[in-house]
Amino acid sequence: MITKMKKLTFLVYHKEYEPFLDRLRELGVVHIVEKQRGEPDEALHASLAKRTVYRNLLADMRKLADMYPSPESGVSAGKEQAVQASSAVQHMSGAMQPVADAETLRSCYERLQDNIQKSAQRVQSLERDAAQLEVWGDFDWQAVHRLQEAGWNMLFYTCQNKDYVPEWEEQYDIVKVAERGGYVYFVVVAQGAVELFAEAVRLPSVRLSELKARKVEAESRLAQAKYELSAFCRTHCEAMEAHCDALQDDIDLMTVKLNGERILEGAAVLLEGWIPVDSEAEVRNELDASGVYYELKSASKADPAPIKLKNNAFTRMYEVLTRMYGMPEYAEFDPTPMIAPFFTLFFAYCMGDAGYGIILILLGFYLKRKLSASMRGMMNLVITLGVATMLLGAVFGTFFGANLFDMNLPEELKQFMITGKVGATNYDKTMLLALIIGVVHVIVGMTVKAIVSTVRFGFKDSLSAWAWLLLVVGFIATGALTSLQLIPQHVSTWAFLLIGGVSAVGIYLLNNLRRNVFVNIGAGLWDTYNMATGLMGDILSYIRLYALGLAGGMLGGVFNQLAFMVNDAAGPVLGWFFCLLILVFGHTLNIGMSCLSAFVHPLRLTFVEYFKNSGYEGRGEAYKPFGFVKK
Repeated sequence: MITKMKKLTFLVYHKEYEPFLDRLRELGVVHIVEKQRGEPDEALHASLAKRTVYRNLLADMRKLADMYPSPESGVSAGKEQAVQASSAVQHMSGAMQPVADAETLRSCYERLQDNIQKSAQRVQSLERDAAQLEVWGDFDWQAVHRLQEAGWNMLFYTCQNKDYVPEWEEQYDIVKVAERGGYVYFVVVAQGAVELFAEAVRLPSVRLSELKARKVEAESRLAQAKYELSAFCRTHCEAMEAHCDALQDDIDLMTVKLNGERILEGAAVLLEGWIPVDSEAEVRNELDASGVYYELKSASKADPAPIKLKNNAFTRMYEVLTRMYGMPEYAEFDPTPMIAPFFTLFFAYCMGDAGYGIILILLGFYLKRKLSASMRGMMNLVITLGVATMLLGAVFGTFFGANLFDMNLPEELKQFMITGKVGATNYDKTMLLALIIGVVHVIVGMTVKAIVSTVRFGFKDSLSAWAWLLLVVGFIATGALTSLQLIPQHVSTWAFLLIGGVSAVGIYLLNNLRRNVFVNIGAGLWDTYNMATGLMGDILSYIRLYALGLAGGMLGGVFNQLAFMVNDAAGPVLGWFFCLLILVFGHTLNIGMSCLSAFVHPLRLTFVEYFKNSGYEGRGEAYKPFGFVKK
């Protein structure tokens, strides 16, 4: 349901404006009306730019906090260096709570990143040098220098095998070192100039073994630099988050200041806001104590009051779906109580396997212990959907792709299962059930539309909505009673005529009492076209529930058959190993795909079919009280 709101108007002396805003923020219950009466100043622009930088930095720090483990060697030294790197930005109060400013944290973070970049470049340079020297072997450069002192030059060449001329060996002292990849590598020792059609190679004046040792040392320094960065992020992640929250508080305060209207030549500031009804006493006490003039009145249906949802524990889990689409307007109904049961049913229908439901329940309880407090509510939703999947999967007779109805189970249990065909037809019972659920869902949406229209605009302006509801429900009910032979044919004929006639009056003549009758007829014809082309398509969309459940069950059964075929073919030992491997992999894959489908398609049935027929638009503004950032 939507919490009732009251509109609050303040009139504050300009010198008391900022202290008053501080007291208002301490309350944390007033939603300030954003009218942006002033132009954002440079301070606000700078703070917004900083917020972007700090949030990106915080996201990087969270990712890097546990990315790089301690290097295998020098762990103790690494910890000492990490502490030294942190000491420049951390002042400890007791044994906890770093209080360094955000810019210093950012500077230190960038310095650590720069160290990693330099170490990585050093490693890459040594790798290139080592790769270049690898083909020549680990020779002693001191011997080369001694030859040069004696007047002999030792030159390094390479060329393609086809370009190598054997006569060069008669002209010069040549030693072939290696032949790799179609190239020959050779050394020439000569006293004078050498003229060869080959590429002269310049090598680093370091032994190969020494290069490799330097590379190992550089890799160790790189690992150490990464560990220092990771340790720094772990130590200061919370401090950076606190700085982001404090900056957001400052931005909120500066934004609220712009929403005040200066009147009486700037001597007073006029500010408007909204508060929930249950916070009225607290706000009145604070305002009376402050001596500020204020006016408090209840919100009307036409007021653009912010929306605060208030639901029970079950329905509250589904408020995230309402927020995904958009909050209701103040004069509308909260769609969450209708979303909750139908979305649960749709999800369970698409999964359609009792075994998969048990997996979701276990996964939800496990992650509930591992994840943060903000995510535990989502795990409650996962557990709830798992319970619904387990129950509906048992009714459909499917357990990890196996058909429970074909197993040796008591008949008392099988009588509760919905399986097989409808009578002598080729239609599955589950497909017919999906269509019936779709009809009920659409009728509920049309009923909500008629009720909301009556509450917002009055009964006279809602006759068209009630007429369409009467037509659809009346025709379906009359047709069902006739097919079940509960009423005779001639009675159903008169019922169809009566329902159709009464509905036609509301649809074509009374859809808007303030318009010309011919305009109403035209509007009624347009509504008839939209209803005729859309209603049947909307109902047929619910077959996707049956199709997705059937596809998941069939795929699970295929994995079962494949696993036991391999078990029979591979023997008792390897057979069970591969059988278990196929079962685990196959059903894990099937659960993942089924969960994705079971979330997306029920969401579509809610956002498209239900919201369209209920007239829900989701244009409301969420209630965001002016206060400090809460984690």
